[in-house]
Amino acid sequence: MIKKLVLVLIACFALQSYAQEGTASPYSFYGIGSLKAKGTVENRSMGGLSIYTDSIHVNLRNPASYASPNLKLYNEKNRPVKFTVGGSYNSSTLKADSGEAEVSATTFDYLALSMPLGKDFGFGFGLLPYTAVGYKIEDFEGDDIVNRYRGEGGVNRAYLGLGYRLTDKLSLGVDVSYNFGNIQNSAIEFVYDEIEGEDNQLVQYQSRENNRSDLSGLNVNIGLTYHSMITEKLELQAGLTYTPQSTIASKNQRSFSTIVINGNSGQEFVVNTFDVELDELQETDLTLPSRLAIGGGIGQPRKWFAGLEYTLQNTSKFSNPIISTNSTNFVNASGLSLGGFYTPDYNSFSSYWKRVTYRAGMYYENTGLEIKNEVINEFGMSFGVGLPVGGMFSNANLGAEIGRRGTREQNLILENFFNFRISLSLNDRWFEKLKYN
Repeated sequence: MIKKLVLVLIACFALQSYAQEGTASPYSFYGIGSLKAKGTVENRSMGGLSIYTDSIHVNLRNPASYASPNLKLYNEKNRPVKFTVGGSYNSSTLKADSGEAEVSATTFDYLALSMPLGKDFGFGFGLLPYTAVGYKIEDFEGDDIVNRYRGEGGVNRAYLGLGYRLTDKLSLGVDVSYNFGNIQNSAIEFVYDEIEGEDNQLVQYQSRENNRSDLSGLNVNIGLTYHSMITEKLELQAGLTYTPQSTIASKNQRSFSTIVINGNSGQEFVVNTFDVELDELQETDLTLPSRLAIGGGIGQPRKWFAGLEYTLQNTSKFSNPIISTNSTNFVNASGLSLGGFYTPDYNSFSSYWKRVTYRAGMYYENTGLEIKNEVINEFGMSFGVGLPVGGMFSNANLGAEIGRRGTREQNLILENFFNFRISLSLNDRWFEKLKYN
């Protein structure tokens, strides 16, 4: 157990020390950033499918999974303690009518633990980024830069959850999450000296608008899982999660800085800064929209599974008065995920690769963001493997995802992205009663 905990801590430190911004998407400018809390590497490798639950993997999306059934290996008398840590690398090609650029980001994704409490209860807690902001956008007229927009930060989430097995087939769970973090952004409108017959020259001093929002608030997530053998070999699994609408408090600051810009490197040097009174906008409440996810699938336990999941999020209720534009609107978001896994022989002693779990899936998502009357959609395909490591049931999960987000219509940006994800899913047996003294 000590070795496994040390391994988790080393992985956390390595991921966090290497991580920079959690995203490099220009669409993270809108709202409170790009959504990061989309599940574990196992979920994401199956197209984002989160309805499948078992006794050896943590499910970050459905708290009912904490009350997983006992393992036959443990004579139906015990469940393992499950803990996991994950991180990811993203590389994107941004394409617009004016050109294209390559961006990348590396981030820590989650740290979570789930443990049994008695016969029918399960408990879970964890820490993960909920949204991420990271962008640098520049507008040009000819060779002259006109505007520069930058943003960083995001919202993190710490949660506690409890699951309960109502029957052998049905479980219920509830998560309570504390959301916290900050978002910082800046905007510069460049001013030039126009001299007839010569190239435009930047004036010595430019003005930069700085905004910062410190965010905090609670929300709840409710989940149900159902599983039942419908034939001797086939099992039906279904899941439902519902997150009611909640609010998150935003304490806002705005200032203006006089800056000098290095003409070669573009680096900004602050000369002086003064704060601006925001009056009624100094403290605002942002709405976190309600979310419903429902799905089901069939499979052979410990062998294969295939499922479908639909999500609906009431993002039309969202607004951010501090960062808003006339060309932006929020509409209700929706998504569809299709995926599954296959394990040739989880109990094979002759072949390691037969014990490997192979995952694949695809998804389509209306993000709920509408810019210049163009809805921003996202599509992706994912693949992954679960590699057995260490002791019984522990594994390293690798996942890859390719897809696209956005459009080039109305001079918007199309993102072609590649994501690589890695996680450790470790299991051990605690609270075991000794048979002999």
